[in-house]
Amino acid sequence: MILLQSVPNYDPDIAREFGGSGNYEFTSQLFGIPLFEADSFWQLIIRFFFNFLVCWCIIRFFYYNKSQRKDYYFTFILFSVTIFLLIFLLDNVKLQIGFALGLFAIFGMIRYRTETVPIREMTYLFEIIGISVINGLAMTVSYAELIITNLIFIAATWIFENNKFLKHTSTKIILYEKIDLVKEGKEKELIADLKERTNLDIIRVEVGHIDFLRDVAYVKVYYHSKSNQINTIDRMVRYKDFTR
Repeated sequence: MILLQSVPNYDPDIAREFGGSGNYEFTSQLFGIPLFEADSFWQLIIRFFFNFLVCWCIIRFFYYNKSQRKDYYFTFILFSVTIFLLIFLLDNVKLQIGFALGLFAIFGMIRYRTETVPIREMTYLFEIIGISVINGLAMTVSYAELIITNLIFIAATWIFENNKFLKHTSTKIILYEKIDLVKEGKEKELIADLKERTNLDIIRVEVGHIDFLRDVAYVKVYYHSKSNQINTIDRMVRYKDFTR
């Protein structure tokens, strides 16, 4: 049922004095809820697409370029949309800041049943949630401040994802059979042998578990990767790790 609700105690002279038109206005409502409010509607549209654009740029050009993980791409985008709309719309019912910050604690401890979320993905998830909360709650700051804040997020992500500013060091665990080279003082010979056999730019190595019954040892190597993409199975050493 649509009701036309008149403005109570409306005085045209007072309206003209404060810049109004002086015409008697009606507000369309359905069960006491306005059907359309132009200011709120356009603010929602502008802020939503601005937030979506910022989050999409970070996910597409920084995260996805290295990881190539479409599952997390999908997850981050939907997190951004959901968190922004939740924060923006509930702000009209006096959403407390404690609830907004509680979202960080809830999603910061997420562990999917199939796998533990890697630290890099958790960092991006935290960033996406933070950006969406800021863009949804920052109703009293200027648009210039909001734009600068989002540009800072983009710039910081670009700097620390760029190998020119922060060279990424990869790790790999190798089951090594030359037990004589894992002895103390044989580091140079061990690194030289691993470089020749793996063709990796190895920086240093760490010797882990040693099995003298089979004459093998687990060796962790640190190297500079020639590819910008993230290798998700570098640290897997058991067959079941590849099949689970």
